[in-house]
Amino acid sequence: MENKKAIKLIDKILENLDETGINTDALIEDIKALRVYALEAQIPLVVKVLRLTYEHIEANESFLIPILDDEPLDEEGVVTEADTNPVESLKYLISLLKNLNNKMNIADLKEYRDLLNNY
Repeated sequence: MENKKAIKLIDKILENLDETGINTDALIEDIKALRVYALEAQIPLVVKVLRLTYEHIEANESFLIPILDDEPLDEEGVVTEADTNPVESLKYLISLLKNLNNKMNIADLKEYRDLLNNY
């Protein structure tokens, strides 16, 4: 995102995740506020990913989507408990929003969107 306020909010979310982990109430409010910036900038992928993210956190009181990895999962495609670090995965997702001009970031956001939809 290019909006300076959105970038500050992204930094705040990342900092709060480092300090307090997934503190659901404050985190959800910040993600909803960030979604407003994405709506204003008319970035449908980001709007959808942020909505799915806060709905997922509300429902699960955590972020249960594994961090994206170039490595395949186990033979059956199952994510093991060791593969899921909710804070690191969410930090990676939020950090992708800083540079939407990077094609890899967009590809990863689409993958997060699909994982969240299928959860």
